[in-house]
Formats: sequence, structure tokens, C-alpha cells
Amino acid sequence: MPRWLLLSLLLLIPAPAPAQEAARLLVGASSLTAEESGWGWGWGREPTLELELALSRAVPYRAVIVGDPVRLIVDLKETDFSGLRTEDLFGHDAVPAIRWGAFRQGWSRIVVELPGPYRITSASQRTKAPQPVIRVRLEPVAEDEFAPLPSATAALRNLPAPADLPPPTADAEGLTVVLDPGHGGFDPGAQAGGETEADLVLGFAKELRTALEAQGVTVRMTREDDSFVRLEKRMTMARDAGADLFLSLHADALPSGQAAGATIFVWNPKANGKAARQLATRHDRSDLLSGIDLTGKDDGLASVMMDFARTDTQPRSENFARFLTSRMALQGIGLHDRPIQGAAFSVLKSPDIPSALLELGFITDEHDRANLTDPQWRARMVRVLVEAISGWARDERFRETNLRH
Repeated sequence: MPRWLLLSLLLLIPAPAPAQEAARLLVGASSLTAEESGWGWGWGREPTLELELALSRAVPYRAVIVGDPVRLIVDLKETDFSGLRTEDLFGHDAVPAIRWGAFRQGWSRIVVELPGPYRITSASQRTKAPQPVIRVRLEPVAEDEFAPLPSATAALRNLPAPADLPPPTADAEGLTVVLDPGHGGFDPGAQAGGETEADLVLGFAKELRTALEAQGVTVRMTREDDSFVRLEKRMTMARDAGADLFLSLHADALPSGQAAGATIFVWNPKANGKAARQLATRHDRSDLLSGIDLTGKDDGLASVMMDFARTDTQPRSENFARFLTSRMALQGIGLHDRPIQGAAFSVLKSPDIPSALLELGFITDEHDRANLTDPQWRARMVRVLVEAISGWARDERFRETNLRH
């Protein structure tokens, strides 16, 4: 081909278009407005919300509602939020919180935490002057009409809601678990919002028992009504039942704002020496270790034997705590900032039974209290515990098999 013809053809090929500049959110022209709906806010009805996002140019977007906690998620393609503050958005204080920023290559995300169950009634984008505007309108709905995506992960990956699957195989079959609903009788435990800790944890323990028994687990409870059981007797009941796991359930109280979220406590090894001596002094020697008669032994020997027993049970208790926190995190259960902690609680002192104390939440925290009285949240927490106990039991069997071989 002649050179002059090749050059002519090259001149006919259009140059590549320059990369388009990322869109910018125009915070000053954007807003979140709240309008009274139904009988108004004062009658327990959440407001209708409208989010307007003014942009420097039109972009592909989508808006979805995600549950637990309830959030509006708006994803925008090729949009830059750098240097922008959510507190500069007019009406940002109409909702519990707003966050935004980049979340994957080429996409940015706005997350609006909502005060209750909502649905999107309309979502549109105006592309004409003075500037493009994305408008998302939300209205509150009743709990039975709430139909969010199951998680932010589903929203991120465009995944459908999870399918209903048959119950998992009974990995924990043959296991004996003792559930210990805290307090009871003359001791109601923590109280707030017209609820008592003793009643809440007893109801939850019964729901958990039903779910565990459906998986083939033998379940015993230290109390089944509003009665008080001495702390020492709770351990004795677990030992008499041949418990593989002892789980004490609580929903404690702390000053407002100091603590929220589920917390798992295991025995604190630093307190072992003192606690062992107190146990050896205060309780019948035959009640301290299953199958070992400590009657007539001096306190020093009893303490040594209990410490020896804990070299096996303590790691197993901590392993259960890790199983439980991982399952709760995967299911979006709110956790305390330090979800696993050590403590010298009396119900954790048994040296021969893996034991843990679960604070389901803090009854003094308004959000935790709402969870504890919500059947859907309790059902989800029950599933988490069944999965954690089953997984832990499977891991224990694997460990024991390896030790035998």
C-alpha cells in the first residue's frame, strides 16, 4: 500500500475520546427533607422522606432499601465525594446518620440510616438544567409490609434474597447444653422501659431451647419460671445433667451511652487463683469436679486440681466465644466494641464444664431493648446461637478425634 494512502486512512480514524471527569455532588443544592405523614410524627408515624442529590452531570444510579438496620443505599457511578461533609447536606439531622464515599472501582455509595421501616415510592433523575438531580422518595410502612434486601452485601453484588433452605443437619446431636436464664424471683435483674431482665432472658431461653431440641440437642434449664436459683446450684444442675456446655443468658444495665451490643464473657484466668480458693472453701468438695472426690483434700490440692481441669475447659470456652462472635458478625448482630471479655462471674467458675455468659444486649440501651422485645430479632439471634453451638460441637468432635489418633 502506498505510504500516502496509509496516512490518509489513519487520518480518517477518530481519536479516542478523553476520559470523562467524575461527577461531583453539589451539596449546597442537595437536601434531605422530612414531611409529616398520616396522623403526623406525634402519633408514632415516621415522616415521609425525600432525598435530592444535585450533580455536576447525570450518572447511572440505583437506590435500594436494606434491612437490619434499616438503610437507604444509593449507588452512583463515577461520582466523587472527596472533601465533602455529610453535615453540610441540608436536613442531614432528619435521620440517625448519613455516610458516603467510594466503595468499589468506578462507584460511590451513599448510606442513609432510617428511623424505621420504609419503602421507596419513587426514584428518578432529572437530566436537564439547571443541573441533574436524583430524587428518591420514601414513605414509612408497617413491619409486615417491610420488604428490604437482606443485606448490604446483596445490594453490593446485585444478589437476590437468600432462598429458603431445609434446616441444617444436626451437627450437635448428642450434645447436652444447660441454659441459665439469669436472675428470677425476688431478683428481677436490670429494669428499663417497663421490661425486666429476668423475663426477657427467660422467654429467649425457651425459644432457644425449642430450636436446639429440633437439632437433636438435649437441653436443660436452670429455671423455667419466675423463680430464683442460687448461683452455686446452677453449676450443680449443669454438672448433674452432664452438660457439655453451660450458657448463662443476661441483658444487663449500664449507664446510658456506656455500652450497647451483644457481649460474651468467659472466665478470666487472672482471677483463677483467688476464685479457686473461694470455691474450695465455700462449696462441698464433691461439687467441684465431676468424677473426682475432693473430700478431705486440703485447699491447696483442690485448687491445683481445679486449675488442671481448666487447662482443658478454658480453651474450649474461649473457642465457643469465638464461634459465637463470628456467627453474630456474619448475621449483622450488633456487637459490643469488645465482644469477648473475661470476668469472674460466679456462673463461670465451674472448672470442668465449658462455660460462657452471653449479654444479649443492654436493656438500658434503647436500641438493644427494642431488639430484645422484637420477635424477628430474637429469632435471628436464636438461629445464630444454634449455628454457633453446632459448629463448636463439630469442632470439638474433630479435636477429640485427632487427640485419640
